[in-house]
Order: sequence, then C-alpha cells, then structure tokens
Amino acid sequence: MANHKSSLKRIRQTETRRLHNRYYAKTMRNAVRKLRAMTDKTEATAFLPKVQTMLDKLAKNNIIHKNKAANIKSSVTLHVNSLG
Repeated sequence: MANHKSSLKRIRQTETRRLHNRYYAKTMRNAVRKLRAMTDKTEATAFLPKVQTMLDKLAKNNIIHKNKAANIKSSVTLHVNSLG
C-alpha cells in the first residue's frame, strides 16, 4: 500500500481518469458499431460527422491514439460511401 499522501492522491486520480476514459472509449466504440450496422445511406451520411467529431475529440485528449482515430474514420467513411 502507498506510504505517501501524494501517492494516495495519485491512485485516486488515476482511478477517476481510468473510469472517465473507459466511458468515452466505450461510447465511441458503440457509435462506430451503430454506424457500421446501418444500411440506409442517408441515415449513415447524417450520422458520420458525429462519429468523426467524437473520434477527433478523443484523439485530441489522448483517450485513443490519433492514428487509431484516423484509421477508424477512414474505414467508416469507406463503409458509408459503399452503401447503395
């Protein structure tokens, strides 16, 4: 167990941040899953900017890596464009 006040505080902060990051990462994954499941092009085209904005914000705050965000944005854009 931690022996210093600062290390106890660091443990509390880390746990809070971990839960916060986990929530937003899970929300992003669900949004991407929802977009990939769409078959209607107009609906998917309307939802795509929201997902892209979410990915950009998470990458900016280092919750996910910027390259991962770019890869996901690329793949979901391809998916939306391939819908007929």
